[in-house]
Amino acid sequence: MTSHQPPANRPLTIALCAGEASGDLLGAHLMAAIKQRYPQAHFVGIGGPRMLAKGFQSLYDQEKLAVRGFAEVVKRLPEILKIRRGLVRDLKRIRPDVFVGIDAPDFNLGVAEKLKKAGIPTVHYVSPSVWAWRRERVNTIVEQVNRVLCLFPMEPQLYQEAGGQAEFVGHPLAQTLPLDADRDAARRHMKIEPWEPVFCLMPGSRVSEIDYMAPIFFRTARLLLQRYPSARFLLPVATVATRSRLISILHQGEFIGLPIQLMSAHADLACTAADVVLVTSGTATLEVALCKRPMVISYKISPLTYAYVKRKINVPHVGLPNILLGKGAVPELLQDDATPAKLAAAVAEWYESPQDVAALQQDFLNLHRLLQKDTDALAAGAVLAEAGIAAAVPEAAPEAV
Repeated sequence: MTSHQPPANRPLTIALCAGEASGDLLGAHLMAAIKQRYPQAHFVGIGGPRMLAKGFQSLYDQEKLAVRGFAEVVKRLPEILKIRRGLVRDLKRIRPDVFVGIDAPDFNLGVAEKLKKAGIPTVHYVSPSVWAWRRERVNTIVEQVNRVLCLFPMEPQLYQEAGGQAEFVGHPLAQTLPLDADRDAARRHMKIEPWEPVFCLMPGSRVSEIDYMAPIFFRTARLLLQRYPSARFLLPVATVATRSRLISILHQGEFIGLPIQLMSAHADLACTAADVVLVTSGTATLEVALCKRPMVISYKISPLTYAYVKRKINVPHVGLPNILLGKGAVPELLQDDATPAKLAAAVAEWYESPQDVAALQQDFLNLHRLLQKDTDALAAGAVLAEAGIAAAVPEAAPEAV
């Protein structure tokens, strides 16, 4: 790879594409780490509110890509493909120094493949779960991108064995969340009494997830309220679109009056303050683990999508904490088992078993230490290296006027 500086007539230009809320957070952290070395760096592509707040130029609406499940994607496929074609066309014209696809592999790897063929270096940040299902994807991914940045330690070897370049950069949540999750401090901050039963509900970061999971979680909350009349429920909200959908559901007759407090972001605060967390399977389960809280993992998707995914899964668990710990540390109630009665019973079991919670917290502390690296700096260094400028002298920050 030839080292180079960006052309004199423009700053370092980095294209990023984050398809959902978790990718938006990774993108914002990556931007901040790169700007420490190159303050004048320009970022363009597709991003969400956190990236936009840092000066990102988003060419398309991120929310249009936040669709889950095979059946759901099929309905939106023409629109998604149109966005992908437009993004590829735009980035070929802009000629960024490097393209970084952040998660969302079904969308981003197709973009990366076309840009790589056009001579633009490509990085994929967050390995798809090739260790869990569709392992044959590794060979294809190695052809599509120059480098893969992995959040989990078992992933790089799979790419290296296929002749690709990959590295473990740690998980950004393990970098940002404290090893010691202070439940009492979180409650004081939120003006919650130590004795109050508090449950955190995390039905998902996408509107399509909210549609499936929120009604189930709210019915579960109603059952828990019957068991613990003084209980309160915290629900961190990822985006404006998900907040709107949640409010719409809460205004339905059966849910009116539930003591559910919607919170703008602050998922870590809500999790840390809670006695137990009810969470949809995904990245959020790892955040709960790093907050050292007991959880019940659930997931429900269309029968067609579930039938397809189930045939492809290679691991005994779907929740990230269980996968990383190599055991069923927390319950998983999926698809037909995702009923309010079963979920409420599993949540209550954690609430009433403090000795089991203490053992779980030690497991989660060990997991936190395993995943804790200087993720942002490692990822930024890898992206700059792929752009061929890692050894170059960073741009000077503008002088104060």
